[in-house]
Amino acid sequence: MALDGCSQLCKCILILVNIVLGLIGFAIMALGLWVRFSAQTRGIFNVDLNTTSFAIVVTLLIVLGALMMVISAFGNFGACNESKGALTVFVVLLSFLLTFTIAAGTLAIMKSEEVGKLLSDAYTTTYAQYVDKVGDPSMAIMLQFFHNMFDCCGILGSIEPVVRETCPKKGFLDSFSVPACPAVIASKDYRSPAFMGGFFGMLALMLFALVCSLVLRKGISSSSGPPYILMSSTTFQQEMPHAEPNY
Repeated sequence: MALDGCSQLCKCILILVNIVLGLIGFAIMALGLWVRFSAQTRGIFNVDLNTTSFAIVVTLLIVLGALMMVISAFGNFGACNESKGALTVFVVLLSFLLTFTIAAGTLAIMKSEEVGKLLSDAYTTTYAQYVDKVGDPSMAIMLQFFHNMFDCCGILGSIEPVVRETCPKKGFLDSFSVPACPAVIASKDYRSPAFMGGFFGMLALMLFALVCSLVLRKGISSSSGPPYILMSSTTFQQEMPHAEPNY
């Protein structure tokens, strides 16, 4: 039996969502690995800049990217092949990611100052790595991510000379009011409407994917018909009523 209309719609949505999730996860993990191995190479000053904050941020990138890719693989396999087993694994892993996201968001809201200090230290290390490695492309991507997220530029702000090419593009007058990143990141209020909107938007997307996967799994169970019973000719003859002879 074929899936009903609602299950078919959920199937298409799950495939699209998991493709996007897999691509994002691959990009995050690749960036984390690139930054991790790049940080181990020798720079012109031969200084070890692997601080605890930097290592934590990079490790989170790698783990989060790998988890997103695994979840995407099970989700796509389960949706495309209508496999209840793969969808069950997808639901379990997505529930784990949802729980992790809620815990991380709650921790960021409750300990806003500690999170800001952690990210500020990680940014300073990334900046130092960029200078030490003479414009390492992986560090440039990390700096650009920080600069666009917090709308800041380097450690000097408007007069930043080193990482100017990674800073947000602004008009002539606006470029004179760009703040320095360490202070902005450390004082960032993670209870702001922008952060809360992004946080709840991410939760809503994961919940929507979780509901779709459950609907599709239920549709697969409903569409599977009763098992076929193979009957031999002997069994068939035994079950047929014997006709009384007519005299």
